[in-house]
Amino acid sequence: MNVSSGNLPKQITDCIQLAHPSWHPAICNGLQAMYAADPDYFANLCSAEFLPTEGRLFAAFQQPVSNVRYVLIGEGPYPRADSATGVCFMDGAVDNLWAEDGSGLSKKVNRATSLRNFIKMLLVASGHLDDEYTGGEAMAVVAMSVMHNQTTFIRKLADLQENMNRQGFLLLNATLVFRDSMAPAKDGKAWQPFLQAIFSCLSEQQSAVSLPSLVLWGKIAEQLKRIPEAAHFPQILAEHPYNLSFIKNREMQDFFRPMQLLHNCTKENFC
Repeated sequence: MNVSSGNLPKQITDCIQLAHPSWHPAICNGLQAMYAADPDYFANLCSAEFLPTEGRLFAAFQQPVSNVRYVLIGEGPYPRADSATGVCFMDGAVDNLWAEDGSGLSKKVNRATSLRNFIKMLLVASGHLDDEYTGGEAMAVVAMSVMHNQTTFIRKLADLQENMNRQGFLLLNATLVFRDSMAPAKDGKAWQPFLQAIFSCLSEQQSAVSLPSLVLWGKIAEQLKRIPEAAHFPQILAEHPYNLSFIKNREMQDFFRPMQLLHNCTKENFC
């Protein structure tokens, strides 16, 4: 699809090519809705540095619209260039999930607070952790079992993202950008017309009985409930994973438990 750069910076429209073609019309509609709401927004955005870099603004949209079963919406990109990937809570600085010495999660996972707490929540949900004991000693027990091949757990962040893709997740943020000069909540408000277009696309592509569920993490994402189109979708709300309380969230545990996201999915071991 050719994307006209008539009233939008080429720096923004070039990013659309990274998205699956089935998303191109909705992304264009969303961008035009943002421009109509604030004609200066994109010019101001492109006048300084913002994250994610490398044209990854729409990197979350890499699977077809028809594959989406869940729309998980966090707050915004990680505030570090090597971490912000355009995909919700997938930290680009992380490769290995586990420390090589079996002491627990890797240092880079521990630095990515949202990712760390999400993994711990999954371990509590699967019964590998007690939600009262999720610190270093408990994590070391899990990590050693992984290192000694006593579990079928994945070892790479890319495998976690692939497992979530298999489950039909669209991993978005309430604001697709991070910049030092703007509070995420304010950018989140500016991106609401864009997300409205995404919701419209999903509701048009799928029947009412198979609409994807919205999984809203944190107060900025919760504001999306005000979008009229959001009312058509099943919704589940939780605090943002950078809160330690997320690890003990029973609703999140129950929601994710059947998906077995930490398990290595092979032909012999379907997830």
